[in-house]
Amino acid sequence: MRPASLFPFGSLFVFFWLVEGRIIGEDEAGFAECNKFFYEETPPEGLAEPFHVKICQKYKGKERFATLYSTQEKIPVYSAFRYAVSGESREQGWMIEPQIDDPNSKFGEMITEADAVNSVDNLGSKQALSTDYLDSDYQKGQLYVSSLNSDDFQVATYTLTNAAPMTQSLRERWYMNVNSLMDLALAPYCGNGDDLYVIAGAVPSDRRVKDKVSVPDFVWLAACCAAPGGWSMGFIKHMRDGDIIEDMMVKDLEKLLPSGTQLFQNNCGEADQDTEKMKKILEMVNHVQDEERMVQAKSSSSQLSSSQNKRSARSLPEEADESGLLRTIGGIVATPFVKLFQLIYYLVVGILKNVLYCLWYITKQFIGILENGVDRMCSATVSYFMAIGEELVSIPWKVVKVIVKIIRALLRILCCLLKTTCRILSIPIRVLVDIVSFPMYTVCAIPTVLKDIAVGLGGTFYLLLDTAFGTIGSLFHVLFSVCKQIGFKVSYDNSGEL
Repeated sequence: MRPASLFPFGSLFVFFWLVEGRIIGEDEAGFAECNKFFYEETPPEGLAEPFHVKICQKYKGKERFATLYSTQEKIPVYSAFRYAVSGESREQGWMIEPQIDDPNSKFGEMITEADAVNSVDNLGSKQALSTDYLDSDYQKGQLYVSSLNSDDFQVATYTLTNAAPMTQSLRERWYMNVNSLMDLALAPYCGNGDDLYVIAGAVPSDRRVKDKVSVPDFVWLAACCAAPGGWSMGFIKHMRDGDIIEDMMVKDLEKLLPSGTQLFQNNCGEADQDTEKMKKILEMVNHVQDEERMVQAKSSSSQLSSSQNKRSARSLPEEADESGLLRTIGGIVATPFVKLFQLIYYLVVGILKNVLYCLWYITKQFIGILENGVDRMCSATVSYFMAIGEELVSIPWKVVKVIVKIIRALLRILCCLLKTTCRILSIPIRVLVDIVSFPMYTVCAIPTVLKDIAVGLGGTFYLLLDTAFGTIGSLFHVLFSVCKQIGFKVSYDNSGEL
């Protein structure tokens, strides 16, 4: 991050009317219009307290991020946002939310601290002010880092409700960590960040800046990728100079937060998460951690060199009467040895540091693998015994279900028998007698029918014979008559001639 010069106050005043931080009412669900910054539009569970206020931060009429702010600790509990293309950070003037200290304030948006002095009642009673950081070892460190947004002037992130006390070195490393993680490890494995939901939070400690603003014990970051084959990942950074940002599962991060905390609805679809993508993300996270170690090593070397120079300056002989020639000769003779000693010292220190870093990294990886293996083994064992227990518990219930089904089937059969009997009994007795006697009448009628058929056939045959013989007799009778007529005529003719 390369901070630029501050904008003039007049230029900032032109843009104040574009900035709005709306305090969400208790009767509104979640963060109202800012619910879109949470996975499945559901804010985290288990973090809200009566002394927390919900803020929907806007800029140019568009929602930018959501913040849960603690009026007791005077630092944000978390800020939730969506991924945007990162850009060069431009330092802006810090602003406050007047409605937190004065609910009846006429100001409905963020204003500068100078403008609020004479117009906001109880200023600073429930939120931190820039004056709380003056003459202290802490600076205002953003949870939602301004450099993650390049679409506007990044004014929206420069509100004290998005800031927690950090030392300069820790703030620089936190900003570097967040930018590197987003650009290298998280966004590239979530569709270029289009479906990436991020929550950055702070856990307060017992230390306070001027007995007013809580110094975080650690800050944390949780990311959820809602794309198909998504994933979730958590990170924490302790507020100690020697600690490197640490990666962990979101479930492990939730254990470090208040009891009952759930950062993402349904654990960000844990059952469908892509483990291969998570392995690649962890490789990039290791790269970010190595980058932070190098920065820390360079910073330590520069501080060591500075302290050595100061000690050398204090150890110079104060005898003003020594000869200039002797000092010159002594310096010429001693300089090569001193430089050689410094070179050997730096080499040894560098080698030892690198060796220690390697051993620490190997140990961490080994412990992580061991913990993962033990955790998986325990989870598998618990799941196995739970499955066995569920089956054993379900056996009596299944037996009861089978018995109930058998009884129901028997009752149905009995019911059908009863219905059939009732229907049979409801038929008149005469109909039953007819039904029973029908076969007897049918069988007894067979001989009569056969006899009638035989008589019919005999009569038909007799009629046929009678018809045939009658026809033949008629023909003979006709022939006989014809012949008789012919014979008579011949006789008559013959007699006439005679």
